[in-house]
Amino acid sequence: MTPSLTIEDLRVSAGGVALVRGVSIRVAPGVPLTIVGETGSGKTLVAEAAMGTLAPELVASGRVVLGDAASEAGDRAARRHLWGRGIAMLPQEPWLALDPTMRVLPQVAQGHRFVRGLSMAEATARAREDLAALGLSGAATRFPHQLSGGMAQRVAVAAARAGGAPLLLADEPTKGLDSDLRSAVVALLRGALLAGGSLLCITHDVAVARALGGEVMVMLDGEVVEHGPAETVLTAPSHAYTRRLLAAEPEAWANDAIPGAGEELLSATSLAAERGGRRLFEALDLAVGAGEWVAVTGPSGCGKTTLGNVLLGLLRPAAGQVRRRAGLARTRYQKLYQDPVATFAPRLDLRTALAEAAALHGVPWSQLAAMLARLRVPDALLDRRPDQVSGGELQRIAIARALLADPVFLFADEPTSRLDPITQQETMAALREVSRERGLAVLLVTHDQAMARKVAGRQIALRAA
Repeated sequence: MTPSLTIEDLRVSAGGVALVRGVSIRVAPGVPLTIVGETGSGKTLVAEAAMGTLAPELVASGRVVLGDAASEAGDRAARRHLWGRGIAMLPQEPWLALDPTMRVLPQVAQGHRFVRGLSMAEATARAREDLAALGLSGAATRFPHQLSGGMAQRVAVAAARAGGAPLLLADEPTKGLDSDLRSAVVALLRGALLAGGSLLCITHDVAVARALGGEVMVMLDGEVVEHGPAETVLTAPSHAYTRRLLAAEPEAWANDAIPGAGEELLSATSLAAERGGRRLFEALDLAVGAGEWVAVTGPSGCGKTTLGNVLLGLLRPAAGQVRRRAGLARTRYQKLYQDPVATFAPRLDLRTALAEAAALHGVPWSQLAAMLARLRVPDALLDRRPDQVSGGELQRIAIARALLADPVFLFADEPTSRLDPITQQETMAALREVSRERGLAVLLVTHDQAMARKVAGRQIALRAA
């Protein structure tokens, strides 16, 4: 199969509402196409239409040409025989892509064995090489639930590449990764291009689009508003939305760090934590006051999420002590999970899930609706299931749900990792406003050093064990 992809006049709708309108693209071997744009703008739908994995309730029209084989965009079965062999997709949520019952090494090896046709020994050896290239040698025997979000993301990248499909559709392949690991994933993707493959990449991270080069396409409200060489689009954009997108990167934000802190809400003394018999951190002292923002940074797998779980009492520390302010219900200490899709009931529509949470905390729906509007979540999205909205939309809905309990302390684990720069800036601004209004303390996990500098009064830097 020639590793090229052409999509002609793609249209996708749900219940008569147009989600994608008239999108046409061509992905040629060796020249990556990166799609950027607002969360919910239809970027993922373009990739799913190419793959043939659109949700059953979505109606698609247009034409998809893979190599020399043409089919209707709405024909979900037409391209299935090419999955893994001719075309592979790295979905946005690694937790949905990985088998929870299989260890990491055999998950990656099975692509080499059953798609490439290698022997078990050869497939296992190649899988070990793939994991080592992404800094995952120590994760080979773990199950997905034993991985950090960044580690799971890299395993999903390795598994998607294992079959050797010449055309790769990568949806947010670097979210939640520090700059070094992001560079490693980009290098892996570029390596496939140098070998004659093709790449369609969807990302909110403008740095990834710059690193990949090739062509960039900008989407807004289901339409293409700009398309051209990466260098031109990302340095001299012609559309006002593209200019706003570039201006909203955290490096350009005003410094909004809150200097002082109110009364102490949480403290830790000589804290240590382990995972899988490995010491992640030790001798850590920490105190967080009302209204304070503290950023936690460090490479993937260093223990950032574990630190938050220990502080919340979700995990026992290996040593040390955690004290939370007396007289407050445990629900006043809340967590925003790195992978929001894992925290919603998959078969329950979002309106029902939120209504149940609001009733549990005695919060009227009007108050919740006001917060959703503040976070720019359209009311119509609430009638969908979690898998029917974008990762960025679900991330904002998760923020609104966490605030229902009127928390005094919020552990925010990469709370904007699925958001485009504009929506990320707006969401962080809204969360900062809530923090000031309520005296809410936030422990922010982020791989973005610029964001940490702009919003946090101080940082805790964890190192790889």
